Amino acid sequence: MKLLFTIVFFLVGFSTQAQLNYNADRVNPKILANYEKAISLLRDDSFKEAVPLLLNTVKEDPDFLDGYLSLAGAFGELKQYQRSIQFYEIAKQKDSIYFAVYQLPYSINLAGNGQFTDALYAVNRFLQIPKLNDRSIKSAKFRKKCFEFALDYAAKHPITDYQFSPINLGDSVNSPAAEYFPSVTVTDSLLVFTRRGNQIREDFYQSTINGKQLGRASLIKGDINFESQKGAITVSQDGEWMLFTARFTEGGFGNFDLYISNYTPQGWSEPQNLGEAINTEFWESSPTISPDKRVLYFSSNRPGGFGGSDIYMSNLQSNGKWSPAINMGATINTAGDDQAPFIHADNQTMYFTSDGLQGYGGSDLFIVRKNSKGEWGIPANLGYPINTIENEGSLAVSADGLTAYYASDRSDSRGQLDLYKFDMRPDIRPNRTLYVKGKITDKKTGKRLPSSVELINNATGNALMKIQTDETGEYFITLPIGKDYTFSVNRKGYLYFNELYQLSNKAADSVYQKDITLQPIELNASLTFRNIEFTSNSFQLPVDATIELNKLLQVLVENPSIQISINGHTDNIGKQSDNQLLSENRAKAIVDWLINKGINTNRLRFKGYGDSQPIGDNKTETGRSKNRRTTVTITQL
Repeated sequence: MKLLFTIVFFLVGFSTQAQLNYNADRVNPKILANYEKAISLLRDDSFKEAVPLLLNTVKEDPDFLDGYLSLAGAFGELKQYQRSIQFYEIAKQKDSIYFAVYQLPYSINLAGNGQFTDALYAVNRFLQIPKLNDRSIKSAKFRKKCFEFALDYAAKHPITDYQFSPINLGDSVNSPAAEYFPSVTVTDSLLVFTRRGNQIREDFYQSTINGKQLGRASLIKGDINFESQKGAITVSQDGEWMLFTARFTEGGFGNFDLYISNYTPQGWSEPQNLGEAINTEFWESSPTISPDKRVLYFSSNRPGGFGGSDIYMSNLQSNGKWSPAINMGATINTAGDDQAPFIHADNQTMYFTSDGLQGYGGSDLFIVRKNSKGEWGIPANLGYPINTIENEGSLAVSADGLTAYYASDRSDSRGQLDLYKFDMRPDIRPNRTLYVKGKITDKKTGKRLPSSVELINNATGNALMKIQTDETGEYFITLPIGKDYTFSVNRKGYLYFNELYQLSNKAADSVYQKDITLQPIELNASLTFRNIEFTSNSFQLPVDATIELNKLLQVLVENPSIQISINGHTDNIGKQSDNQLLSENRAKAIVDWLINKGINTNRLRFKGYGDSQPIGDNKTETGRSKNRRTTVTITQL
């Protein structure tokens, strides 16, 4: 947005000239010479250099209105809105008639300063000017709609004690060059970003995060920085992948494509093009990867979308290839440009920019969340002052949901765009998360096992995340708090592993270790159901029992020769005869469920043991809860 040229445009577009007190023809020629030098600088975007010359003109002639108005425009371009307003109001006070056509740029700077009520009043005054041209009216009506939105948003989001106070990341990260597209790992320990060098050269940098301290940024090692034409970069939550946009001298599909690089002990690997399922001859950029590394989101301006740039998604298939990218639809994408998606570690919250959804003037930041069915909801504007009348860039949010990173050219920048951080307002934070990492091994041999890891929402039975461990059997998975989950590990030839995570009322914590051993399928191998907790004196299968029973069903389908026994156990509360019958009925309920799913009755047995085989102390509730269990044992291979 060039406010100065907006001013010139509206002066030309104003089709009638009222009687004025100010006469530009009577200005001292010496002042005009300095003024013309300043105007030349302004046309070259040298706003800081023009300001002293303009200040000198109004010092020499305190009635020189064009000097005040040009100063107002220059300070607007420098985003010093308060000073811009100051000079507009001096001009207005000196000659309200001459000032009238400047009501529109004046209103824009009022809005830039957060004075939306005054801005709306000013733009309405501008629209009352007779015989404005069509372009002037269109621009003014657009701004009016933005100001009305700002006031409506403020009314629906009353002022709290939240303070928007972006902090420059400092000299360890920022430089006189431009820094942008920040991304952080799930442990909030590594920041990666893009820095623009000379001309078109762009390089990827990283900085370690230790609490509030940022290490000195260094060029990312490896082949990832070989080519010069690069752009948006993102790091996977586990820190193992880097995805970025680039236009390589060889290969590619035409314009900027998406590439992937993997971490190795020697540095980042040679980038690989993500292929024709993702890339086209058009522009692909701003990738972001889900925490389980199974869904890729990105922007593209390919034909067939809803506007200029749309947000697309692709799923990682079981064969390791990406599915053909699909448009995320009209709920998110608009007739404008929708770009820079960022999927949070909770896998439920996305942030992106749009100039097609109603906002404050330029591209605004929006948040969109998944509903209980896993469907994306309606985007919501992040509000002022996070969004402004300017174009907002990409946003990255820390795993704990408390801190956001973004690029801006605020007044304390080192030269161009700098990276900043700020505290997230509570209502726009994602879900807080726990992080679990560990390794998966064979229970008998200790051999590490590449396996499938699944996080299932107990309330819906839907898989929230699915990941495949690396070749050494190591995994890293996020568990958003606020819900109860089942953590499941599967590998063919082994009994599944299930663990309950009841996080609906638990606070977020740091990363913790959980190493898992899988039991090979062999005679007498057994496990205890963890999801199946019958209510007192009942043998009705609980609603969430199907989460674990589906895993058992998968084992039986994959191993059609094995036979099993379902065994029920109780604590010692109540009559032994009642406990015996209850344990039998509970075991039978599971067998009946499996038969209903098509498992042959000849492969299934059930038995109740009542309270005869305790594994815990029946004198304590903790011990009794261990005794109230149902198990499965392989009886024949």
